[in-house]
Amino acid sequence: MRLALAQAAEAGARGEVPVGAVVLGPDGSVLALAGNDREVSADPTAHAEVLALRRAARERGQWRLSGCTLVVTLEPCTMCAGAAVLARVDRVVYGAADPKGGAAGSLWDVIRDRRLNHRPEVLGGVLADECAAVLTEFFTARRMREQ
Repeated sequence: MRLALAQAAEAGARGEVPVGAVVLGPDGSVLALAGNDREVSADPTAHAEVLALRRAARERGQWRLSGCTLVVTLEPCTMCAGAAVLARVDRVVYGAADPKGGAAGSLWDVIRDRRLNHRPEVLGGVLADECAAVLTEFFTARRMREQ
């Protein structure tokens, strides 16, 4: 999670919403790192999770990320939760819950939907206060600038 927090900080420094993600291989090695990049790339799908999953798939040379873990500072949205399921990751670990858009148990539970053929394990709340603080500070500063 500390690596994901570092990616979130880098994203925030670029003016992106500070969310970071890491994909760990079955042996715990780091396959990919990413931070949000929607503003810079003008790509609505450039969430940290999606970028990290894409990079990990390239690194492994296959789209199936079986045995891998997606670690992210904020509970994944529906798009990112769906991407984790489709990538066949074994587990999703997240920091701060997202009651307004989280799809790993807060608002929806896409990841553990029994109708899907793959359901990763979910572990939420890892360094939750620290992950939430990064987001709170970012949005507080943004509101101050807008006034």
